[in-house]
Amino acid sequence: MGLDEYEAVRLIDLEGMQQEQAAAQMGVARTTVQAMYNTARRKMAECVVNGRVLRIEGGDVQVCEKRAHCPRRGGCCAHKTCAKQKPEGE
Repeated sequence: MGLDEYEAVRLIDLEGMQQEQAAAQMGVARTTVQAMYNTARRKMAECVVNGRVLRIEGGDVQVCEKRAHCPRRGGCCAHKTCAKQKPEGE
């Protein structure tokens, strides 16, 4: 599973966001989030039903370490917009 698919599942299922909110958070279209979410759910089902290992890797993301500029609750994120909001000199 790619990190983008993981992030879609995390935002929708764990954070309880609607697809539109998750899309805004990730900086992509709602239809893109929907496609990532559906693909991720299929991969997770395959792992659970057939006892396979789920690997999460790759993807176009930036991860920050609890920076004050991050829009996520708790001050930490894993999404494209974080890099755009990073203050000068960091």
